[in-house]
Amino acid sequence: MESSQLNFIVDTLGREALTEIQLKKFQIMLESILAGNDFYRKKLNDAGVKSVSDIRSMDDLRKLPFTTKQELSADQAANLPYGTNQTFPRDEYIRIHQTSGTTGEPFRCLDTKESWHWWGQCWAEVYKAAGVTSKDRIFYAFSFGPFIGFWSAYEGAHHIGALAVPGGGMSSLQRVKAILINDISVLVCTPTYALHLAEVAEQEGLDIANSNVKITIQAGEPGGGLPSTKKRIETLWGAKCYDHAGATEVGAWGYECQEQAGLHINEGEFVAEVVDPKTGKSAENGELIITNLGRIGMPVIRYRTGDRVKLLKEPCTCGRTFHRFEGGVIGRVDDALVIRGINVFPSAIENIVRRFAEVGEFAVDVFRRGELDELEIRVEIKSDEPDSVAAGISREIQNSLGLRSAIKPVPYGTLPTFDLKANRIHDHRKKPQSEERRA
Repeated sequence: MESSQLNFIVDTLGREALTEIQLKKFQIMLESILAGNDFYRKKLNDAGVKSVSDIRSMDDLRKLPFTTKQELSADQAANLPYGTNQTFPRDEYIRIHQTSGTTGEPFRCLDTKESWHWWGQCWAEVYKAAGVTSKDRIFYAFSFGPFIGFWSAYEGAHHIGALAVPGGGMSSLQRVKAILINDISVLVCTPTYALHLAEVAEQEGLDIANSNVKITIQAGEPGGGLPSTKKRIETLWGAKCYDHAGATEVGAWGYECQEQAGLHINEGEFVAEVVDPKTGKSAENGELIITNLGRIGMPVIRYRTGDRVKLLKEPCTCGRTFHRFEGGVIGRVDDALVIRGINVFPSAIENIVRRFAEVGEFAVDVFRRGELDELEIRVEIKSDEPDSVAAGISREIQNSLGLRSAIKPVPYGTLPTFDLKANRIHDHRKKPQSEERRA
């Protein structure tokens, strides 16, 4: 990696100096929060924190209570439309975004001019780590709705001086053509959609593997950190695939560097902890807890992200001393499927299915029939011998996960595609028997 891509002021600091910077940033943020944020002032006062002087070390910060999505959502529902987690008067906010609402009502987030600038700076770090520069042309393959992820990515392009090309309001074919016509060098989208765009290009006889796209940045799903999915994207696009992680409530907290040896935590702007999801005690493999340090207008302190990660503390060969997560975000803490007593993460299934080049989209169904759980996977298979490919997938799942599965080939193009978060997992055991799909 070129030294110009590193921020030597923060990225390469020793742990002690970095901790001092994090503490100072938190204390500066805390002063404004205690003065103007009703939600956190009460929460912190109840925990015995009434002034900045009550937080003198990072150990003091780690003793503060967790914040949960349920808390924030309940506060917002009781205090419509934005809740009480606002540090400044309403007229100081310039941006509003919201979550997808896949697990409930959409959660609305506000940003001030300062915090929106902070979002852009965080995304600039994502770009710089992947080697993106002002000479690049970045294409955003998604619809520009209220979801924050790609608006902030678009803002980040401004911070590094790169050309930003929006892909909102286009069909998948139009997006592929726009990538080729505009000589795009960087593609930003979900891993699922990167694969779908490649399929569309192949169907239309368009050669994207030899286009000028040299970098893809994947977000919104764990796929960018899964070896099989990453390899598939890199093969189809003829480009290097980089993982990224963030959240509407939190910020753009993670990025993959050119060494591709795990997902770096941007510890200059976030305090990250990993805890056992059941006990809340420190762990190296568990739930990610995040405190952001630059979103003063609508902060989160010790926020339970629900993301499962595995911590790596060794310095990366890229020169950064920030901690990393092996394999990026492994999945959601609560999305493990317990099938016949075995914990199975959806990302583990995807990593197996994506090993087979003949497979397009797939969908996972889990049923309870009699006394046994049954795992079925519907797969689009482009092959003259789909049953042979299906048998191979079944063997790999048996060998890797210790589970028998029914692999059911379906016609190509019949399963849904997604340009944002994919929804491939269908656990029918959680529904009434009458709603189960018949075998």
